[in-house]
Amino acid sequence: MPQPTVIHWFRRDLRLTDNPALHAAAKEAAQVLPVYCLSDWAGAHGWTGPIRQQFLCGCLASLAANLQAIGSRLILRTGSADEVLEKLVIETGATAIFFNRDYDPFGRAMERKIQALCDRLGIECQSFQDRVMHEPDEILTGDGNPYRVYTPYSRNWLAQEKTKPYPVVKSLGAAPMESCASEPLPALDHWQLPMTEAAIPEPGERAARSRMKHHIESGILTSYKELRDVPEGQTTSRLGQDLRFGLVGIRELVARCEKAAADASDSGRLSIHTYIKELAWREFYLAILWHYPEVFEHEFNPEWRGMEWPGTRKNFETWRQGRTGFPIVDAGMRQLLATGFMHNRVRMIVAMFLTKDLHCDWRWGESFFMQHLVDGENASNNGGWQWSAGTGADAAPYFRIQNPWTQTKRYDPEGRYIKTWVPELANVPSSALLEAPKNGRSIAPGYPLPIVDHSTERDRCLALFAKHRASRR
Repeated sequence: MPQPTVIHWFRRDLRLTDNPALHAAAKEAAQVLPVYCLSDWAGAHGWTGPIRQQFLCGCLASLAANLQAIGSRLILRTGSADEVLEKLVIETGATAIFFNRDYDPFGRAMERKIQALCDRLGIECQSFQDRVMHEPDEILTGDGNPYRVYTPYSRNWLAQEKTKPYPVVKSLGAAPMESCASEPLPALDHWQLPMTEAAIPEPGERAARSRMKHHIESGILTSYKELRDVPEGQTTSRLGQDLRFGLVGIRELVARCEKAAADASDSGRLSIHTYIKELAWREFYLAILWHYPEVFEHEFNPEWRGMEWPGTRKNFETWRQGRTGFPIVDAGMRQLLATGFMHNRVRMIVAMFLTKDLHCDWRWGESFFMQHLVDGENASNNGGWQWSAGTGADAAPYFRIQNPWTQTKRYDPEGRYIKTWVPELANVPSSALLEAPKNGRSIAPGYPLPIVDHSTERDRCLALFAKHRASRR
């Protein structure tokens, strides 16, 4: 017998296609009540900001329209999810709550509250795997322990059978009654955030599916291995925000990539395989967060906990404004501020510059990125920052320190990326962007001199790590 009325709690799955919990709810119940719980914090936030919240607003508007198109209605309410859902169950007589699982400690804590709520009310609580192809406790070492290094993790992950995508949900039964109140679609003032002028991607499931189609069919995917480190132009999928908010399902993305690989040349298949391995990186970091939630507060590698980070707030402010005098670093920071996006290669450059050249605590940069990235995913962001700082899972050895000038020569030798985002340098010869100025004069009017000497700070960084290591013996 189908259940009369159930609740689907939308979280990071703002779509109708390839949505396991929504698909199951629609299959099992005569009526599904779709609800999204808006957070009730206000003002500045250490882990998000106007750019990502503006994108969320657009995604919710898109989801509401999509639900209306199939005869349903999105219910929006503000507050803690357990309190919101308890009231909704009492109002509607719902007999179950369906949702897709999360993997960070905050989401998991709320899931435990929802399970306790359902137990207390005597209703079903059904959770589903969605954000990942393989859950953290599925990919383990032969001894049953979590992996701490990516390469063996990825081999295991790639070898596992991949679940096929779920079909689009076409009906959720009757729309919620008008007496089941919903708040209006939110805008930034819901969180008391200022308007943003950042050029963010178009939000919503339809736009995300269009981006996925473009990534797979335009040639970007089949040239990914060769071009992915080139920051100028679109050389990567640009689907980060779509995976972050669940506008596309991971099963469908992987299935489409595999289908494209079947028809590709040898080099094209290699590129597609390289891209799929990047999706495994994403799940590796989610697994790290699942098994080691302390990484939000501490270095993943215990050897480096308590290490001194003597960088100054003044230098941090210069970095965050894109005024360091290192063109590739400044270009990346200005791209981030203008668009909510930064190319992945440049993310590594600017993160390593902050931690290794300016000696600032990686947690400062981690928080700043989360406040500005439209695709800010806490597990990947934490993993990337700890990798760059030399303290994380599968970390580069602490003595591997990227030289911003060398990185420019390798990945932006003609300065196209730099000149796009640092207009002061638009008319500077490309050769002037490839090494520090030697005459003590700025390379362009209004552009600052480098705030540090890379070689000097590299040596200082090595000494800081060595000093900490010696203090622990």
